[in-house]
Amino acid sequence: MDNVTSSIKKWITQSVWKNAEILNVRPLKGSTSSTVLFIRLIVEGKEKEAVLRIFDNEEWRKEEPDLAIHEAESLRFAANVAIRTPELISVDPEGEECGFPAVVMTKLPGAVILKPNDMTAWIEGMAESLAFIHQYDGDFPWFYQAYTDVSLFTTPLWTKYSEYWEDSLHYLKKSRPSANISFIHRDFHPANVLWTGDQVSGIVDWVNACRGPKGVDVGHCRVNLAMLHGVECADLFLKKYQMKAVDFQYDPYWDILSLVDILTDPPNVYEGWKAFGITHLTDQMMVERLDEYLFSLWKKIQNLS
Repeated sequence: MDNVTSSIKKWITQSVWKNAEILNVRPLKGSTSSTVLFIRLIVEGKEKEAVLRIFDNEEWRKEEPDLAIHEAESLRFAANVAIRTPELISVDPEGEECGFPAVVMTKLPGAVILKPNDMTAWIEGMAESLAFIHQYDGDFPWFYQAYTDVSLFTTPLWTKYSEYWEDSLHYLKKSRPSANISFIHRDFHPANVLWTGDQVSGIVDWVNACRGPKGVDVGHCRVNLAMLHGVECADLFLKKYQMKAVDFQYDPYWDILSLVDILTDPPNVYEGWKAFGITHLTDQMMVERLDEYLFSLWKKIQNLS
């Protein structure tokens, strides 16, 4: 229980649940921006499992001081989507009891799969899950904003496709296209999808949820798939999502924006994937795959001309 301070233990065992006994605490795989813990405890004689997220990343809190309340409200809102999501149990918005802002939620069954046995079924499951999320909309106070000021973004020095990057960035910096707005996850990618057998058992990590263009979620998942498994996988996801989605008009603008939003200079392998057994990727592979992905987007732009 080294990850749990006395203040957090007191909050869990006296405020969240009265007279609870914590049996076990362990870190959950994949989190890189906050501490996420599995907690097993006894409450009123019954064993219970929960997930505790502690927002102990000072830089992130400075950028978004409302992280805990944002996730709490996102979980409440996400309860309306037609797919299983964690249920909010309690929140310490300012960290007055825990020392850090924190959220306690139910633990969903299932596990992250990043190396599927059946790639097509895996893609179909994620695409259908995202379409379910996008079927819901309502009065939610957080609205999408890009992480990157695209007006300042320039062609990367590491690319071998400078001309295609320049054309794509020109397309991105033109006026933003009209978009299909709904409730979006904002960080939808394979490491936030849980599976039991060959079925999606839930979607986690809702701290960034907001109202925004559906293409943001599609683009974010596609660039992650391009890095994990290549352009064909990203294109298959788009095809399967389009088959499931309602009121969605594809525009490569959102793919390019999602690529720019996650880009590091130079590109590198996302650390969170290693916890789930992805050890074969290299930084050079990320450079090559992102170049290939950008080239595929450039071709989509040309088809619009």
